[in-house]
Amino acid sequence: MKVRLNIATKALETHRRFLAGASLTAFFAAVAFIGLGWHVYTARKVNAEFRARTEKTSKEMTRLEAQRKDLERYFKQKDVADLHDRATFINGILDARSFNWTLMFMDLEHTLPGGVRVISIEPTQASGHVALKLTVGAANDDAELKFERALEDSKVFTELQILDVRSAGSAGSQTGDQRVVQLTTVYSRS
Repeated sequence: MKVRLNIATKALETHRRFLAGASLTAFFAAVAFIGLGWHVYTARKVNAEFRARTEKTSKEMTRLEAQRKDLERYFKQKDVADLHDRATFINGILDARSFNWTLMFMDLEHTLPGGVRVISIEPTQASGHVALKLTVGAANDDAELKFERALEDSKVFTELQILDVRSAGSAGSQTGDQRVVQLTTVYSRS
C-alpha cells in the first residue's frame, strides 16, 4: 500500500475553492448577461413597434388635418354657405312642427295638483327640448310645494329653477291665488 505524504517544506496549495467560486460567478454572470440581453432585445422590439404606431398615427393625423382644411375651404364657399343657412332654417321649421306640443301640455296638466293654475307660459324650443318659463298661481303654500315636488319628480320636466315667489295682492284674491310663482323648467321627451 502506498501512502501519499507531502514532505515538502511548503505544503501544496489547492485552488479548488477558488476555481469553484470563479466558475459559479461566471455562470451567474452569463445568466445575467443572457437575461439582460433578452430584456434589451424585447425593449427594442417594443420601442420599434411603438415608433411605427406613432409614425402611422402622425401620418393619419396629417392626412385628416389636410382633409379638414379642404372641407373648411369647401364649406366657406358662398354657394355652399348659402345652402347650409337655408338647410338650417328649414330644419328649424321642421323641428318646430315635429314637436308634439299637445303631449307637452298633457304632461303639464298631469303634474298640476289641485289648487294650482297656470297664469302664463313662455315656451322656447331648442335642439329637441323646450325651455318653459311658467307663471303659476297657487291657492296656498301646500299646493305650491306639491306642484314644485311634482315637477322635480317628473321624468319629462327637468332643471327646475324658481325665479320669483310672491304673495298675491288684491288681484290674486279675485282669482283665489294666494301665491304667484315664476319658474323655469326644461321639457324633454327622449
